[in-house]
Amino acid sequence: MSKAVLKNASYVLVHTPDMIVNNGTTCQMEIKSNPDSEFLKAVKNHIRSYDEVVSYLPNQSYIGNLHPQELENYSQPWFKHKMENASRYGKYGEIQPQAEFIAMMKISDAFDLVKLTKEFTQMVVEKIKADPIFTEQDLACFKTGEEFEVVEMLVNKEHSEPIEHEGKLVGCVKRAHDVDLNLTSHVMFENLVVKASGVLAARHLIKNAGISPSEIEYVIECSEEACGDMNQRGGGNFAKAIAESAGFVNATGSDLRGFCAAPAHSVISAAALVKAGVYKNVVVVAGGATAKLGMNAKDHIKKDAPVLEDVLGGFAILVSEDDGVSPFLNTDLVGRHTVGTGSSPQAVITSLITMPLDKGNLKITDIDKYSVEMQNPDITKLAGAGDVPEANYKMIAALGVKRGELEKSQLLEFGKKHGMPGFAPTQGHIPSGVPFVGFAIDEMKAGNLEKVMVVGKGSLFLGRMTNLFDGVSFVMESNKGIEEDVKGIDEGKIKLLIADAMRKLAQNLAE
Repeated sequence: MSKAVLKNASYVLVHTPDMIVNNGTTCQMEIKSNPDSEFLKAVKNHIRSYDEVVSYLPNQSYIGNLHPQELENYSQPWFKHKMENASRYGKYGEIQPQAEFIAMMKISDAFDLVKLTKEFTQMVVEKIKADPIFTEQDLACFKTGEEFEVVEMLVNKEHSEPIEHEGKLVGCVKRAHDVDLNLTSHVMFENLVVKASGVLAARHLIKNAGISPSEIEYVIECSEEACGDMNQRGGGNFAKAIAESAGFVNATGSDLRGFCAAPAHSVISAAALVKAGVYKNVVVVAGGATAKLGMNAKDHIKKDAPVLEDVLGGFAILVSEDDGVSPFLNTDLVGRHTVGTGSSPQAVITSLITMPLDKGNLKITDIDKYSVEMQNPDITKLAGAGDVPEANYKMIAALGVKRGELEKSQLLEFGKKHGMPGFAPTQGHIPSGVPFVGFAIDEMKAGNLEKVMVVGKGSLFLGRMTNLFDGVSFVMESNKGIEEDVKGIDEGKIKLLIADAMRKLAQNLAE
């Protein structure tokens, strides 16, 4: 079987300031339980502007304009710095403004659930006309829009979820069923956000890879949301819905769920499908989750910091047949946290790091870079969770010392040499390993890295079905060129070998 390569990647962020209060679970739970709280009075004053979000260093890393390693040149917290002349667009994607994302939600709506006011429709159509990520077909989705009074009535009397922009009502998402709790306007809003941000990531991936959308044959969607109705809650299928809006006319697909570990599970599954010859081009994609907007806002505001969880995150990765250039996923070196592994930190790291390395007779130091849970420490430190990537690197290094592959004196430098600072938003599945894949592909093609391990970890106990932890890992290796299955044998020699085999078979039958 040929190798499966990770050919390209895209990363997108969407600035959604109004959705923090209206759709994030932290603010929504506070509104229901304590509507007069000081937190709710303060939250809107701590929400950053679009320009502040664009100039934020970790966001620039996420879209490819700043290598994660360069974040070490700045003191933390990073929100006290800003990148001068920062660009909305990066090598891997973009930071989309809220207005254009609302337009993307409208475009992603297949059941006419999204209603926008006339005034907003007119304004946003002019914006997307100048944005190359939108198509003529997208523009055809917009008509004149609704009168403001119609939208207001849908929100106040028909249980529609409001869409606000700059603090003003500009539209709504209607419920998809009168009594089905899985098709309420709130759930439909969340699902349309996942789909729209997934479509945005998928479109950037196609642009980055220089491939026709018609060449994609399969899509695996791995966000933390689920769509379905009361008879098949979470039945899916975000993957095929995203494929349709991204123009993948020859693709089918399915959803894969595993909390934060889902992206790593999905990339491994995609590589297995390609390596087996089932599909030539598979896209792994995930959209963002409104529920996690402002998740740690209370802690941020207490420490007089801005609400840092103000963006939706999305990504897409193209896994394809061997091209002789792109790094390949070594399916012999897959790590997995099994049912019997246990949940102690040492057991987890052993199952995900050293067990796969032992399969290839590799040392911990043979991996050039480890991409673990790449949560942005600006967010997690203020929330009391510390620096998550740094803690992971310390555990890997400690295991290296225990195995005799590192000196104790190398413990502190291990993270800098074999890791990187966290730079991803806390969108659950987004930070877990995959944010570095785009950089890894580029650096491995350039000959700067030989082996990169991507680690995805998940918390299955959140679903209240099991207390188990979860995790998988895979190793990316630089490509040395396409290996021929049969070397040095021309067509004539092959024919002679077949003829000789047939003669021997005939002789055996005669005897």
